Amino acid sequence: MMSLFFPLLFVSVLCMNSFSAVQGKKWKGEGTTQNLESIVIGRCYEYIRLVNPAVGEKNCSQIWEAFKNAFINKDPCSILPENYELFINLTFHTIPPNKSLFWENNQLLVTSLAARGRRYMSVGDTLFGFLADFLIWCGQADSPGLDYESCPTMAECENNAVDSFWRIASVTYAKHSSGVIQVLLNGSAEGGAYPQPGFFADYEIPNFQKDKISEIVIWVVDDIEGPDRDSCGTNSVKTLETRLKTLGFDVTCTDNYKSVMFLLCLDYPDHSKCAFASSAPAAQRGPISSDRGGSWNKLMFVSFAGFLFRFALVY
Repeated sequence: MMSLFFPLLFVSVLCMNSFSAVQGKKWKGEGTTQNLESIVIGRCYEYIRLVNPAVGEKNCSQIWEAFKNAFINKDPCSILPENYELFINLTFHTIPPNKSLFWENNQLLVTSLAARGRRYMSVGDTLFGFLADFLIWCGQADSPGLDYESCPTMAECENNAVDSFWRIASVTYAKHSSGVIQVLLNGSAEGGAYPQPGFFADYEIPNFQKDKISEIVIWVVDDIEGPDRDSCGTNSVKTLETRLKTLGFDVTCTDNYKSVMFLLCLDYPDHSKCAFASSAPAAQRGPISSDRGGSWNKLMFVSFAGFLFRFALVY
């Protein structure tokens, strides 16, 4: 009988540990990013000192408190976009005309293309977006701490801390975008390049200020090794073009915009999609000069004279 006791006890302990682990992880999403406070405050100083000093002085400690107070001590499924209003006000700055870059399903590509605001300024390149980009966070009801074990996903509850934040960030970004607007879509994305519902469809387009926007330029770019599921004038992109034109915007659309393709091809230099044809003449090595032949002859003469001089010294 004793021979069965210890194996049964071992199995019982394993089951209890598994049950405790499941109980401890309340939500399906990842928990709060470790060192969240240090990251947010550090990014704040990085942005105002190095990335975009033109925004002027900002109180980074005050910004962190406003961010934290939006979701701390609250039910993580009851966080509303309005909770972040103070944070948005403290971090707001002007978005330069003609530099706004909207996107769907290609965040890493957009990050590379925007180059921290040097080429374009996506929502992740604004101060309010830069502080939160790629981070996860949530609190707990009636608790001043962060939940590092798990946070709710959109599928579990719509009004979670992260998605509510990006709603108000997207609305603010769209309202203050002006001039020529760029939109980068993924032509290889499952479900279409222009997803509905989606942040661009639901929170950004409805907040465009028509009197501030001169043109909307759409780029539909396929993944280098991905399928061509969507293109200008077809499928979901056609739906987007029709919607924007109906709203009174001037719209142009380009498939596989070459500048973006160049960026993608850095990682796939030998791929057939990256064999760009060029009508330019072959590059000429060396400086271009009408006297190139004469200069070359002079160089050869000087070199030969030097050789004769060294030869005379030796013998």
